[in-house]
Amino acid sequence: MRAYIFLDKVFCLGLAAAFAVLASFSVQAQGWESLRKDGIHDPRAPAAKELQEPAAALSKLTTDNTGNMVRWVQALEKGEINPRASIRPDTKIRVYDSDSLLNLKGGMPIVRFPHRQHTQWLDCSNCHDHLFKAEAGANQLSMLKILEGEQCGVCHGAVAFPLTECFRCHSVARPGNVLRPTLPIAIPPGAVPPR
Repeated sequence: MRAYIFLDKVFCLGLAAAFAVLASFSVQAQGWESLRKDGIHDPRAPAAKELQEPAAALSKLTTDNTGNMVRWVQALEKGEINPRASIRPDTKIRVYDSDSLLNLKGGMPIVRFPHRQHTQWLDCSNCHDHLFKAEAGANQLSMLKILEGEQCGVCHGAVAFPLTECFRCHSVARPGNVLRPTLPIAIPPGAVPPR
């Protein structure tokens, strides 16, 4: 148990450094920076004029306080968006309405993975079997890998809510524990964030 507590503290210190970097993206997302000024799109490219500005596209959707400032699942559930299931009309859409509990060992709260919300957007083949084996207990999940953009990090931190929102995934209290509403992160004076 002591090793898990230590690893959680080390993980939190690493997250604190990541939060500082991600906070700058969040500030930009709140204003939905213009495509001409975002540093990603080339404003001289002919297609740049055809792209919809983020403010025009996102400001009408259910707001969030982090990431790209949109609560995508709520926007889907409210009918604010209606993603195409497929470009092929004969494709059979599978919505899997079952939650999986992950991270059963460790110090952080247990992860509840909601398949329904994910399969409303994605086909099972988007994740199985190249990111995750479709078999209970067959996957070795790692926050380090996730932070490096693997496993859940393929989407979270890129197009889905960012990894700074720990308790959106770590949402089930362990027996005898109480969930805290926020993850306390404190960097001791003089500490150097990991590189």
